[in-house]
Amino acid sequence: MKLRVGILTAGGDCAGINSAIHWFVYSAMDRDLVPLRGMMFEVIGIRDGWLGLASVKPEDPNSLGEWTLNLTPELVRTWDRYGGTRLGTTRINPFNPQTDLSEAILENYKKLQLNALVVLGGFDNLGVAYRLYKKGLNIVGIPKTIDRDLSETDYTLGFDSALNTITADVDRLRTTAGSHGRIFVVECMGRKAGWLTLEGGEASGAAIILIPEHDFLVERVIEILQNRKAQGKRYSIVLISEGAKPRGMQEFRERKGRDGFGHYYLGGVGKFLAEEIEKLAKLEVRYVALKHLQRGGHPTAYDRRMGRKFGIAAVDMIVSEDFGRMVSLKHGEITTVPLKKALERLNLVDVEKFYDTKDYKSKDVIL
Repeated sequence: MKLRVGILTAGGDCAGINSAIHWFVYSAMDRDLVPLRGMMFEVIGIRDGWLGLASVKPEDPNSLGEWTLNLTPELVRTWDRYGGTRLGTTRINPFNPQTDLSEAILENYKKLQLNALVVLGGFDNLGVAYRLYKKGLNIVGIPKTIDRDLSETDYTLGFDSALNTITADVDRLRTTAGSHGRIFVVECMGRKAGWLTLEGGEASGAAIILIPEHDFLVERVIEILQNRKAQGKRYSIVLISEGAKPRGMQEFRERKGRDGFGHYYLGGVGKFLAEEIEKLAKLEVRYVALKHLQRGGHPTAYDRRMGRKFGIAAVDMIVSEDFGRMVSLKHGEITTVPLKKALERLNLVDVEKFYDTKDYKSKDVIL
């Protein structure tokens, strides 16, 4: 028996994706496992996510070459050490009423004679995958998002690498902040979930951590900074999520409009805060937005290992016909969970448990 499986990346890129693809291909094409499974795999990489699956014309060899790629162990041999996604990705919503691509995707799935489709995505794009599953596609999900905001899994690919980038960048800023005796306001990604900022602040020793789950007071931020200066602290690092906001205000948007999933384009709250501190407290402040630096670079050892575990697990799910589900890490073990359940809520920071709302920092928890 031979299975033809497609695999694609949808949404934002992050480290760890290529590792998952690498190990999915290696596991799927492991000849020693063919007798045990009773099946052989052919793996088709879909370029540029949903756009590629919607745009490919299976009857046209040139179109196939443009939008698909036959994945073999020889081809993906070195992929696991690289960041981003070698298949490419796009931020589109196939179910956007204005540019609906869902019917083209359903048709091309059949024309490509796929037996299953593996989707590496975050909350929005695994939501798309679930809708396609309900329309009859055999879907397996792999969680990847630097925000780590997917529920029903303790880890999502890309988080650890992004966290290490934040820590390294703040370490670099610390040297110049100390040299000049300045305050640095550093804006991190995190629309609704503040995990990157919270744990990045813990790792880098930020003086103040501001997250979307709790609105802050500018006056309290200034008070904390002034107290630090009075204590002889030469500089301070303030880490803030792009989705954080002052009490009584809305989220800051870097430009007008919304993406295909209805989200505003966030950014600029760090700049606002830096200007307010400088204006009200007469302190010297610099603003830095890390933005896509957090997505780039090589995957950490942890993301490479988790990519391996998730990729191999996705093959096992296809063999077991465990469709409409997502690979998950729970309590240190690899398992699977229904996509429907994983999409019922976002995994947000439990403020009462993990966050000090008075001093705007991580709360040390003794379990």
